[in-house]
Amino acid sequence: MKLTVQISRGIETLFGTRDENIRLLEGGLNVKTRLLNDSLEIEGEEPNVIRAASILEDYVELVKTGTTFSNGDINSYLRVVVADPEVTLRSLVHSGRQRNFGKKVLAPKTINQRRYVDAIERHDLVFGVGPAGTGKTYLAVAMAVSALLNKKVSRIVLTRPAVEAGERLGFLPGNVQEKVDPYLRPLYDALYDMLEADKVEKLLERATIEVAPIAFMRGRTLNDSFIILDEAQNSTPEQMKMVLTRQGFNSKMVVTGDLTQVDLPTGKKSGLMDAVDVLRGVEGLAFVYFDEKDVVRHSLVQKIIKAYERYNDLVGSGRQLALKLGQDQAPEAVVETPGPAKPILNGPEAPESLVAPQPEASGQEMPLI
Repeated sequence: MKLTVQISRGIETLFGTRDENIRLLEGGLNVKTRLLNDSLEIEGEEPNVIRAASILEDYVELVKTGTTFSNGDINSYLRVVVADPEVTLRSLVHSGRQRNFGKKVLAPKTINQRRYVDAIERHDLVFGVGPAGTGKTYLAVAMAVSALLNKKVSRIVLTRPAVEAGERLGFLPGNVQEKVDPYLRPLYDALYDMLEADKVEKLLERATIEVAPIAFMRGRTLNDSFIILDEAQNSTPEQMKMVLTRQGFNSKMVVTGDLTQVDLPTGKKSGLMDAVDVLRGVEGLAFVYFDEKDVVRHSLVQKIIKAYERYNDLVGSGRQLALKLGQDQAPEAVVETPGPAKPILNGPEAPESLVAPQPEASGQEMPLI
């Protein structure tokens, strides 16, 4: 089956760098496209062609109504609509406009990001688990800002463990807040990206937005709050339990972390890993898992994460095989039960079997000392 879609504007953005966007559409829906003068011809099986034409028609209408796309945006949107037949490009783009994110207009760019945002709206406790660059913290802060601006909560509490990433920073000058600020900088970055700088400063000054290390949470009850625990993989099980039990009435909590980047001392179990095991199946909370397909940073980040996963799988399986082979080849241990020590006797009264062995004569006289 063949269909033709008229495209007068935005053809360069649609195709993307080295035609990566149109290749994504072709590969995802198993169709072939051909660029004509002012249109795009689609060929393939009927349902796939109709689906591709619908996506392209949505794109044309959005461009006509003034929507601008960056190359990264259209690529992320296409990944979602190609993978999920129930999602339209138009509804995906418009979904971000229905929420007030301060000075930002955001829309989920992947299927898991969409599930994540929906889960935060529907549940009071959500775990976002996945690799770096998937938007876990950024979207959580965006939802917190939206809830604050729409007066659904009266304050935002952002917290994370003050754990160094494999290095010792030593003594940090300043007061307590200045000492912990370097650990909390990613949360500040997200806030300043959502709101004007002077507004952030006022909200921080009034404690409407509070950014604090996890140690400051003990003993508190956080009512009417939007709480975000970031970098939760670096919390201990005790810290995780403590933070989860801070949630009060009319409060939401989002816990984010990456189980592949644990900076705790060797042998110390991650609180996030513990929570995933303990809380699985508990009603009223949600777990959303991200993977390398959800990375919205530089395209190389996806490849780096995938390469590390392949390497870890290969090294892990190699170690298990070596361990198994070593166990199979290990000789069976012989356990001897110690008995009473037998004296070594010399002299005519000693039995032959208990006489200590004498050195053989060498034919040479030993010097007298």
